[in-house]
Amino acid sequence: MSAPLPFPLAEAPDDAAREAGRLLFAAPTEFLKGVVAMSGLPPDDRLEVCFAGRSNVGKSSLINALTGRKGLARASNTPGRTQEINFFTTTDGPYLVDLPGYGYANAPLPIVEKWQRLLKSYLSGRATLRRAFVLIDARHGVKDVDDEIMSLLDRSAVTFQAVLTKADKVKATDREKILKQVRERLSKHPAAYPELVLTSSEKGDGIATLRAIIAGLD
Repeated sequence: MSAPLPFPLAEAPDDAAREAGRLLFAAPTEFLKGVVAMSGLPPDDRLEVCFAGRSNVGKSSLINALTGRKGLARASNTPGRTQEINFFTTTDGPYLVDLPGYGYANAPLPIVEKWQRLLKSYLSGRATLRRAFVLIDARHGVKDVDDEIMSLLDRSAVTFQAVLTKADKVKATDREKILKQVRERLSKHPAAYPELVLTSSEKGDGIATLRAIIAGLD
């Protein structure tokens, strides 16, 4: 019998888990505040999950798909436009935290360095952060800049789970090659949760699975 694949794709949730996820995100999700310094963080009075990813990976689109609100997280065609840590509240659930995109191509260096410092401070110093979701573009796999964030999460002992975005844009013939590359890169990171989530915000693929995962965290 062959050994199980490392980092298998997350299975579809059972009925109970799917319903828990649906209920969590059926209730209103509201923008709370944008934070530009650690002193501005809201009280750590509940669990939170964060979403990290390279600029233009589809992070805003994924958050909007999860919450069922198209304009909640501002999607932009300009990479690196989000310069704050944005907090969203769920009803009786965790904070959803949208981190600044990384791997910016056009932002001025001082701004990039400021974002990076804030990102590192948040990831290493937030006790209520239960899981980070690191978004990977399914068309390209893990880039070196993704590895940098994953290494920071390793050092901060923050469990992170890889979420592949834009899966509908990948040809079936390329999918296994990309998944193999992602699994190989993740295997070097001790903080990586051993399960992948394959999503398409446009088609809705994987959204119920990710909702159920978030609802099941404690």
